[in-house]
Amino acid sequence: MSVTLSIKNVPDDLADALRARARRNNRSIQGELVSILDQTVRRKPFAARAFLAKIEALRFQTPDEAVQMIREDRDSR
Repeated sequence: MSVTLSIKNVPDDLADALRARARRNNRSIQGELVSILDQTVRRKPFAARAFLAKIEALRFQTPDEAVQMIREDRDSR
């Protein structure tokens, strides 16, 4: 059985942002709200090993210049 929820006194700018987000996702405002609630409430725990495996599969590499840039930034403080 589903439950009906009501949100009162939503600021205009927040409602406008929600409408725009729903439009971008081809959803109604209600559909967008249900999606936001579902993603937030049923959030899955972060899977660090799976994330690392994806990064390694992409063969992501940091250029040598990045290390030098970080050191220069750190040393300038």
